[in-house]
Amino acid sequence: MMKKLLSAKSLGLNLGAGLCLTLAAASVNANTHTLQNKAYHTGEPIPKTMQMTGFIEMQHARTVKDIAFTDLEGNSVKLSDYHGKLLLLNLWATWCPPCLQEIPALQKLKANNKGNQIEIVSLSIDEHPENIPAFMEEHGFKDFESLTDPTKKVEQIMPANVVPATYVFDGAGNLVGFMRGFLHWDDKGVQPYLDKLIAKYANKTSAKS
Repeated sequence: MMKKLLSAKSLGLNLGAGLCLTLAAASVNANTHTLQNKAYHTGEPIPKTMQMTGFIEMQHARTVKDIAFTDLEGNSVKLSDYHGKLLLLNLWATWCPPCLQEIPALQKLKANNKGNQIEIVSLSIDEHPENIPAFMEEHGFKDFESLTDPTKKVEQIMPANVVPATYVFDGAGNLVGFMRGFLHWDDKGVQPYLDKLIAKYANKTSAKS
């Protein structure tokens, strides 16, 4: 019995090590497309509110490929479709409990920012996006909109090994910051910080402006 337990323990350690290596490899593969492509120095970082301590504003904006995703109606949507505004791209999945906790707050944030120079866009990495509408109805999320990426094309420009995660792009489509993990988007300290991000980045008009 002890031998069997030790074997199981060893197997668990091996699987864990393998998983870490897999995630690390995914991160490296993604970073080779973005983190080496500097667009411009972002200057003095915006002072963080307590609620935004997990957000990273990058010292150098990075150019990224203009990846196309698909909405729930099957239409193609490119990152460049959001040029001219600050873009918050939130990666999520139906199997991710913290993601579901973020959705109501993100919907509220999106509603409160209508007319502002910001787009808040959800991107599902579920392998079967056709199941998303029924899943959202089951959880009571009305009028939920999301792009889909079942083949994880997003990994051509950034890691998709952690969800939820939110990536921020300037008005020219350069990556300028990210938050890997859960955030209370409806917290009172979030909107003032986003307003400063909008003022700093939404009006970028070229890759190196």
